[in-house]
Amino acid sequence: MTMKKVSVTFQDWGIIPYQQAWDMQTKLHNELKERKIRNRREDKAEKQSHYLIFCEHHPVYTLGKSGSMDHLLLSETELRERNIDFFKINRGGDITYHGPGQIVAYPIFDLDEFFTDVHKYVRLLEQSVINTLRRYEIHGESIKDYTGVWLPSDEYRPERKICAIGVHLSRWVTMHGLAFNVNTDLEYFDNIIPCGIDEADKEVTSMEKELGRKVEYAEVQKILHAEFKALYDFEFE
Repeated sequence: MTMKKVSVTFQDWGIIPYQQAWDMQTKLHNELKERKIRNRREDKAEKQSHYLIFCEHHPVYTLGKSGSMDHLLLSETELRERNIDFFKINRGGDITYHGPGQIVAYPIFDLDEFFTDVHKYVRLLEQSVINTLRRYEIHGESIKDYTGVWLPSDEYRPERKICAIGVHLSRWVTMHGLAFNVNTDLEYFDNIIPCGIDEADKEVTSMEKELGRKVEYAEVQKILHAEFKALYDFEFE
C-alpha cells in the first residue's frame, strides 16, 4: 500500500521586516509543537501542519547562537545611520545578512513526519539550491566543514558562498532555514565577517554576479519551490 505523502502549506510573505517574520515563524513553530504534545498526551490523532515560507527582508544582520559580536563590523550608530536592523536569534551558525533580492526560505516541518535526521535535513536544504542553480548552468556544491552552498574555486576566483543556512529544531520541529543570493546587493556583506569565515580564499556571491545579469526572481522562486517538494517528497495543499 502506498503511503500518503505529507501535506505542506506554502506561504509567500513577500518583503517583510525581520522581526515580524520571526514572530510569525515562532507562532507557527509553537503551534506545531503544542499539537504534537497534545496528540501524544491525550492519545489523539489531530492532523499536524507543516509550512514552507518564502520571503524577502529589509536589510538586516542576524547573529546565531554560536556567533561572535566581533563579526559585526558596524557600531549601533552606524547601523541606525544606514537603516540596517540587527538581531541575535536562536538559530545555529554565526552572522549573516538578509535583504532585497535574496530568497529566504523558512520550512516549519515536524520532522517526525518526514525523517528524524538533522544532517539529512540540512543537506536537502543545500541540495534544493544546488538543483536550482543547475537550471542556470551554475555549479553549486556542499563543502566539508561548512554549511551552505558554495561555488568552486577556479584560476580567477576563490570558493564563493551563494546560500547560507542556519536552522533551529525543538522536539524535531524546524524553523529558520536558508538565504539564497539571487540579485542581492553584496556590498552589505562587507560590514560583517559572513558566517564567521574570515579566510582570504572564501567570498560571498550571487546569481546576478555569477551570470553578469539580473535574474528573474519569481522564476528562481518557482524552481526552488518545486525542488523542495521533490527532495522532501511532500505535497502542497
